[in-house]
Amino acid sequence: EDAEYRTELSDVLMTSGLAVILITAMIGQLNTQVTASHCMLDYMNTRSMAATIFVTMAIESSGLLHASYLIQIAVAKITGKESTSNEEKRTCLQKLSFWSRVLMSLAVLS
Repeated sequence: EDAEYRTELSDVLMTSGLAVILITAMIGQLNTQVTASHCMLDYMNTRSMAATIFVTMAIESSGLLHASYLIQIAVAKITGKESTSNEEKRTCLQKLSFWSRVLMSLAVLS
């Protein structure tokens, strides 16, 4: 009886992806959210917060993480779903800038 219960529980956790969701929530999100909820105002008024924000803004504006957009576009094409956006269509210059950042990101990260 115990072996049957363990098999069913294992099937539920592994086939549904529930185990991965729980691990992600526990390791990646839960600790950070709990810490942020208790220390949010203390952290926001420090110099380390300002440095963190400036570093993250510099990384985002540099385009180092634009390779993730390539993954998003590939997944959208594979699934056949069109990604929607509230932004206006890109101009030729904006498209050139976007794709050059994607290529630069791929080059730096590879």
